[in-house]
Amino acid sequence: MAALDAETIMLATEDVLRRHGSSKATVVDVARALGVSHAAVYRHFPSKAALREAVTRRWLAQVHDVLAAADDPRLPPPERLRDWLVALHLAKRRRAADEPELFETYRVLVLETGTVAREHVSDLLRQLEAIIVDGVGSGAFAATDPATAALAVFEATAAFHHPAHVGEWSLPGRDEVLADVCALVVDGLRPH
Repeated sequence: MAALDAETIMLATEDVLRRHGSSKATVVDVARALGVSHAAVYRHFPSKAALREAVTRRWLAQVHDVLAAADDPRLPPPERLRDWLVALHLAKRRRAADEPELFETYRVLVLETGTVAREHVSDLLRQLEAIIVDGVGSGAFAATDPATAALAVFEATAAFHHPAHVGEWSLPGRDEVLADVCALVVDGLRPH
């Protein structure tokens, strides 16, 4: 067997979470899946909470990677903002549809690990703020406080990315509603 590392442990943890759910998955289950003792897992993660936090952070980082790839700085800021909001919605919707059990597990873990959730939202707000700052710089947006504008945009679009709304994401016409909300948000940021 190859040397045990944090990444291998986190991948095994995802498999265990898929099978058992967040409430029943244990470090012993992860160790058993890896064919090692639970002490070997604890050498990399000092507690079950630390392991769950690391797995949640890893999962949310994948969403950030999708969004970073979706933000094309060559596009005008209004288009960048629309693309970013659509990418956020699609990333969350795909995860919920492709692996509903794992998505539900992560939804629970995010609620349990408030620090990780706050970091995730802070990162998303920084990405939004950067787009708005570029929009202000180009004259496309007139926000006097880009950080406040980013928070307003984030809150205005919460129905399309917050896990509490997962049941609505696949409803008919949802993509059209998001397009309408994006148009409204972009129009609200434009100079008047």
